[in-house]
Amino acid sequence: MEETEQKIKAPNTIPVVASEEEPHHGKQVSTWGRLRRSPGAMIGLALIVLLLLVALTADFIAPQGIDEQDLRKGLLAPSGEFLLGTDEFGRDMLSRIIHGSRISLQVGIIATVLSAVIGISLGVIAGYFGGRIDYLIQGMVDVSWAFPTVLFALFLIAVLGPSLTSVMVSVGLGYWGGYARVVRGQVLSLREWEFVIAARSIGANDARIMLRHILPNIVSPVIVMSTLMMADAILIEATLSFLGMGAQPPVPSWGSILSAGRAHMRLAPWETVFPGIAIMLTVLGFNLLGDGLRDALDPRLKNL
Repeated sequence: MEETEQKIKAPNTIPVVASEEEPHHGKQVSTWGRLRRSPGAMIGLALIVLLLLVALTADFIAPQGIDEQDLRKGLLAPSGEFLLGTDEFGRDMLSRIIHGSRISLQVGIIATVLSAVIGISLGVIAGYFGGRIDYLIQGMVDVSWAFPTVLFALFLIAVLGPSLTSVMVSVGLGYWGGYARVVRGQVLSLREWEFVIAARSIGANDARIMLRHILPNIVSPVIVMSTLMMADAILIEATLSFLGMGAQPPVPSWGSILSAGRAHMRLAPWETVFPGIAIMLTVLGFNLLGDGLRDALDPRLKNL
């Protein structure tokens, strides 16, 4: 009898346990576990967390104000008083680089959000409706990709005038095509899945299906793209500011600090070395984290 009871109870045990588990908890743990096993992703995450902390506490940790000048202390080498030296106006390089982290994050976040909103919206519409709408949006994507982002940004800044706002707008408008193309491909697959067909059969309208059923299922590639685009946006902002088309003095953008130090590279190399290192570490951090997230969220995204 005991053996008979065990045979009867055993098959019923598995469904009960499985039904009590949270459906997404295991996936979240495994995703974080895969991310933690990636040394590159952890290094990237550490660099980004450090950047965020520096940017958020810049007013408290910067030794001096960004515009405090003392011409008698111009071009001083790194020392106990000025850890990263001074520029030609006697301004503390460490303070300016610390405050420059805010500029880089501001440009990266706003440009990425702008690009994502445009690209995701058009990508979902193109993939869901197809037909002429898809053809039109794909044509717009092809046109946007015909122009290198830096050249497009230079053209737009020439029209709008050099400023951080112009940089954010130009970078955001230059990268939306990547989002649109990736999202469209995801939606083309998802729209034929049973849960979408079921939602349509019970009378759900197109807007509800796109917002409630399709968008939540394309989060993984969007997160990966956004992380990688942050690196591109920060690098392009530094490039444009270096060329004098981005942040204007006395705004302490890393690119403009780097540009100002060109004239003193032999006499005061720290003016170019330290902002260059800041740019390199920031871009490296976002790229490493983006690659790690791509592998952790979905290994199929490696060709993204």
